[in-house]
Amino acid sequence: MEEEKLLNRITLDPNICHGKPTIRGLRYPVESILEYLAGGDTIETILEEFPDLEREDILACLAYATASIKAKSIIVFPSAA
Repeated sequence: MEEEKLLNRITLDPNICHGKPTIRGLRYPVESILEYLAGGDTIETILEEFPDLEREDILACLAYATASIKAKSIIVFPSAA
């Protein structure tokens, strides 16, 4: 899946998780998924633990982290309406 489509899965909404980036507005913060991955969990393990997530959601978190590191400023995506 191309990066732009992945990044469209990440939403910012001031009413959800204090405005932190989340996956499709589902109250799963990107930072939590990244912490699971950094802690050694696999994508498959995360998907088993959170069945409403999709593989592309996890890849979107990685794409967001990569884009954030590359950026000179914070990336802000419009929230899903």
